[in-house]
Amino acid sequence: MERLQKVMAHAGIASRRGSEKLIKEGRVKVNGKVVTEMGVNVSKDDTVSVDDIPISREQKIYYLLNKPRGVISSAHDPKGRKTVVDFFPEIEERIYPVGRLDYDTTGVILLTNDGELTNQLTHPSFEVEKTYIAKVTGLVHKSAIKKLEEGLTLDGYKSRPAKARIIEVNKRNNTSIVELTIHEGKKHQVKNMLKKVGHPVEKLNRDKYAFLTTEGLQSGEWRELKTFEVNKLKQLVNEI
Repeated sequence: MERLQKVMAHAGIASRRGSEKLIKEGRVKVNGKVVTEMGVNVSKDDTVSVDDIPISREQKIYYLLNKPRGVISSAHDPKGRKTVVDFFPEIEERIYPVGRLDYDTTGVILLTNDGELTNQLTHPSFEVEKTYIAKVTGLVHKSAIKKLEEGLTLDGYKSRPAKARIIEVNKRNNTSIVELTIHEGKKHQVKNMLKKVGHPVEKLNRDKYAFLTTEGLQSGEWRELKTFEVNKLKQLVNEI
C-alpha cells in the first residue's frame, strides 16, 4: 500500500504537493469514487484516475551510468546542454538522477523513477558512502590526508571525517592521485576539501557509490541494476 499522492507523483501526474491539490479539488477518483481527504492508501489493484483519466503506474527501474565529462546531472537543462537522461532515449519511463555530479566530474551515477529510494539515498542522515579518485595539483603529504580524515571547515560548516589515502605521487608532473571516501554530498565538496588542504583538483571521478562501480562500462555506457543490487541498496538505507 502507498499514499495516493505518492502514487500520483510516481506516475508523473504532479509533485506530491501538486497531487494533494488535485485531491483537494475533487479531481481524483479511486475505484470510481471521488477522494478529497489526505492520507488515503491505495494498492496495486486499485484504479486511480485524474479528471476521469486512469493513470498508469510506472514499473520501478534502476540504472547505473558511467557519466562522461561535460554532461549535466539533471533531467533537463535550460541551456540545452547534454544531460545524463539523454543517454536513455529509448526508456519511456520518466527517470532522474540520484544526486548530482559536477559538469566536469565523471563516474558512477544512478538514475531511477523510484522517488522514495532516491530521497533515502540522497538524504544526509543516511550517510551513503561515495568514493572519489582525484588527480590534484601538488605532492600530497600525510599531513594533508590527516586533515581530510579529521574533517575540515568549509563555507561555515565542518565536513565529517572522511577516508583518504594517497595512491600515487608524481614529482615530475607535480601531481598526485588521491582516493577520498565521504558520506555527505554538499556541492563541490570533494573539490573544496582538497583545495582546502592545498591541492586543487585537476580531474575527478566518482569511483564507487555504496558498493556499486562502473566496472565493465566505458564512459557514457550504462546498465540496468540487478535485482539483488536494488535490494541491497534498499537494505543499506534501512540499516543506517
